Amino acid sequence: MKHRLTAVAAALALAAAACGSDAGTQAAPESGPAKLTVWIMDGSVTQELLKTFETGYEAAHPQVDLDIQIQAWDGIGERVTAALASTDAPDVIEVGNTQVAQYAASGGVTDLTGKVADLQGEDWLPGLAQPGNIDGRQYGIPWYAANRVVVYHKDLFEKAGVQPPKTRDEWLDATEKLNQGGNQGIYLTGQTWYALAGFIWDEGGDLAVQEGGQWKGALDTPQALAGMEFYKRLQALGKGPKDADEANPPQHEVFAQGKVAQIIAVPGVAARVLEVEPGMEDKMGYFPIPGKTPDKPGTVFTGGSDLIIPVASQHQEEAYEVVKALAGEEFQTELAKAMSFVPNRTSLAGVLSGDEGTAAMATGAANGRATPNTPNWAAVEATSVIKQYMTAVLTGADPATEARKTSESITATLNSGS
Repeated sequence: MKHRLTAVAAALALAAAACGSDAGTQAAPESGPAKLTVWIMDGSVTQELLKTFETGYEAAHPQVDLDIQIQAWDGIGERVTAALASTDAPDVIEVGNTQVAQYAASGGVTDLTGKVADLQGEDWLPGLAQPGNIDGRQYGIPWYAANRVVVYHKDLFEKAGVQPPKTRDEWLDATEKLNQGGNQGIYLTGQTWYALAGFIWDEGGDLAVQEGGQWKGALDTPQALAGMEFYKRLQALGKGPKDADEANPPQHEVFAQGKVAQIIAVPGVAARVLEVEPGMEDKMGYFPIPGKTPDKPGTVFTGGSDLIIPVASQHQEEAYEVVKALAGEEFQTELAKAMSFVPNRTSLAGVLSGDEGTAAMATGAANGRATPNTPNWAAVEATSVIKQYMTAVLTGADPATEARKTSESITATLNSGS
């Protein structure tokens, strides 16, 4: 992806100036610029784009000195939790969108509900905005999104005489036709549970629901079971292992061998495919995960990041202005182009129109959802009970029985400590 950054430094500076306030001038001149520490996760932004932003922002806000620090994802939960509990926290922190509830529960995250209108929150992607909203209060500000699409092998589609499908039924038919001549119609492992979640949401079900102040696992509902049944039919049209997820073996390595017609992944997987097999560069295409009807793509899990401001930040107003600039149209546009991410606003989807993969992702993001918005959802994922449920069903166990047992486990985990 080309970085059109030399021309945007001035634009970013102007954007920063436009969204700035006089908060930074409150510090006494003799104290020097207010030093703001910003934690950005590794892989979220190129160093070049961060430097451009930093330079432009500081030029427009001479009373602010940005200290942008890159953080590794490994162990980030413990570091953020410790920072929120300290008296010397960073001023702005990037966090995974599904982590906001956990951090907000600590009481260490600033409530930004009053800023939503100023940030044009009515235009935010639902799958990003919802996880940042806890009990009607907005703690996380949507930053960028990434969701799964279908990555397909153009040559195999042409050979089979099929076109990218628009509905689930068309998807099954096309995949069956692609499953010929030693090729796999799709490589879908048995434990790709984010894909399953989308199928369940399409049926009107959910992973868990809140009833009477308590959370309850919902995989045993008729709607959720219908989603699992579709997953089972689709997974059977390939040779993906039923007892592993997409990382075991890495699905991009399988796809790079040229004998797989489709995988479900974020568009950025293409770069990893090309690391294995450069000859695949012009052979990959993308389309949104199909829905039940042609007028609406399949529901997808919206991953991505939010920005939070710790309560312990000594520069609340200045920190907000940084968040506003990072979440604003100018930076969002450049971030999307540089990183192939979906911007935080639905109205900015057009900036991705020149890239097939990110355009497909943006189409799906408009119908995005998030995992249950509870601090204990991370504990559910840690138990891998959904993955185990999927493997059990795919290897012949009774779906209703397994779904009931798994839902009971999810219920217990979500309500632990309550």
